[in-house]
Amino acid sequence: MIETSDLTKVYGELHAIQHLDIKLEAGDVFGFIGPNGSGKTTTMKILATLLNPTWGEAYVCGYSIYTRPKEIRRLIGYMPDFFGVYDDMKVIEYLEFFAAAYRIKGAKRRKVCDDVLELVDLGYKREALVTSLSRGMTQRLGLARVLLHDPQVLLLDEPASGLDPRARIEIRRLLKELRSMGKTIMVSSHILPELADICNKIGIIERGELLVNSDVDEVMRRVRRQPTLKIGVQGDSGAAAKLIETQPQVESVAANNGVLTVTMAAETADYSHLPSALIGAGYRLTLFKDEEVNLETAFMELTKGITA
Repeated sequence: MIETSDLTKVYGELHAIQHLDIKLEAGDVFGFIGPNGSGKTTTMKILATLLNPTWGEAYVCGYSIYTRPKEIRRLIGYMPDFFGVYDDMKVIEYLEFFAAAYRIKGAKRRKVCDDVLELVDLGYKREALVTSLSRGMTQRLGLARVLLHDPQVLLLDEPASGLDPRARIEIRRLLKELRSMGKTIMVSSHILPELADICNKIGIIERGELLVNSDVDEVMRRVRRQPTLKIGVQGDSGAAAKLIETQPQVESVAANNGVLTVTMAAETADYSHLPSALIGAGYRLTLFKDEEVNLETAFMELTKGITA
């Protein structure tokens, strides 16, 4: 559905994106992660045929961005990070205006508008003025607009930017619904833990270069080279730490307020001998867990915060 090859955009001496190779199949949800200025928006604008690359190729739904931009625009829905709305229109008027632009006519137009309002949970606001909507509602209205023509591919640039926690949850629910409908989605976001729950593929970009382009599980395995355990003990935690240090595959132990932070050797899969050793020595365990690795951990591990 989306494929890029050596995609590059240069402004003078500035390389906004460099040699991007991305391939998304139908139904993929691709989380595009990177610092501000890393090249996410530039990439999406090129895929939406709003910006030409300096060199390289990109195909969307099998069409080249150079030779078939009109066909691509009929098949995609692009939602920029900031977009304008017509404040003097009602919500339903706003959607009908864009539906007409997509040449959706007559009774079908009204049904399509009603359907997308229901999908984004804005049906109760259909007669409200656009200017009266909250930031979260405006984002959902923008998403409704790009769904009017039932696009195969969605390019969503920071759809949850600037939203409060409740509005972010609503956008997250909506993205899950779109995923279940089989849409191919590229979504950029800084809300990293939520992307892990939505996406099956992740791309991490920094300074215009794609550092990571893989399945979410593979990214987690790449970051989680050494398991880290949290072990809570009752009693002398210093002595417990010394005991754990003598155990196989343990690289380091730090004790703090009765909790031991244990770093295991790389690729360690079994550490069940640790609680057995502590219990055998007379300690009572209050905590034993594998420290979670999430997308925030991966992002901080794999990037340096450098922009183009």
